[in-house]
Amino acid sequence: MRLFSVVVRGVWLFAFSQCVAGKRQGGEPAPAPRHTPIVLWHGMGDTCCDNSTMGTVVSAIQDELAGVYVHSVRLGPTPSADRNAGFLGNLNSQIDGVCEELSSVEELSNGVNMMGFSQGGLFLRALIQRCASLRVKTLVTLGSPHGGISKIPECASESDFMCNWMRRLASRGVYSWYIRDHVIQAQYFKDPERLDLYLEHNIFLPDINSDHRDGKVNEDYRARIAALERMVLVKFGEDTLISPVSSTWFGFVDADGNDVPLKNTTLYTEDRLGLRALDEQGRLEFVTIPGKHMNIDDATLRAVVAKYFASGRAPDAHRKAAMRVQGEEEHMYL
Repeated sequence: MRLFSVVVRGVWLFAFSQCVAGKRQGGEPAPAPRHTPIVLWHGMGDTCCDNSTMGTVVSAIQDELAGVYVHSVRLGPTPSADRNAGFLGNLNSQIDGVCEELSSVEELSNGVNMMGFSQGGLFLRALIQRCASLRVKTLVTLGSPHGGISKIPECASESDFMCNWMRRLASRGVYSWYIRDHVIQAQYFKDPERLDLYLEHNIFLPDINSDHRDGKVNEDYRARIAALERMVLVKFGEDTLISPVSSTWFGFVDADGNDVPLKNTTLYTEDRLGLRALDEQGRLEFVTIPGKHMNIDDATLRAVVAKYFASGRAPDAHRKAAMRVQGEEEHMYL
């Protein structure tokens, strides 16, 4: 699966920034605002720095927010190792490694914003909960399966060996000891008809979602999520890759296939993760972008970046983005 097919074919390469620097009295240019650094985590089948995908995203962000420091998470010493780590590996070990790496980056020591793409958003959220040394301000996730998946994602191409190998392994039993420890997608798989097996054998999702039989809550996790200035959950309106799509807003389905939205879950009603606290204080946003999974155009990507990450300037009033925030008009002028 390749991300940002629309962005890659978009106009960013020859577009110019719509932001015009302010002027001080006397005509001197005002100093550019210091934007909070941004950490990105790519999705399944992608790499941190591919010029046709995440490299394009980094360039667009840096063009939109002049001078911003961007760190794109990389797992492995080579592009192929980074891509393969999105299919095979142990998420708990990966997140520990990323925590250690980011904690040593001086540019991130005074606070950071985060943007995760597809499964990368889920992993960043887990990183926030587990990595005490990071001070995260805003988390934006795009099409991320926070509630888990009830079906293993399809591959974009039959020729994608690693993706198809992952699916073959998962088909042998997501809760078997080898698969659960080594197949990334199995570690956030949640069978609504076999919750007992999920709770007993899944090594990742029950922990980060405080989804325990005894109702035990990790107070550190809850405190770190509740401390966010803002969490933004982006759902794609025609997403068929993430099943159920309500997972991108922390929802899921019951054993009969009925949708269970976040506010009807014990995760919310008991505030096991701090989401209700965020919501009640207006710091949890539910956003819909039309289109298929990760099919986001350049204008909308830039609008998201400007709205949630820009420091010291209001988004351009004349820019129209195809995104809908719950409770607002379908098209926002950002």
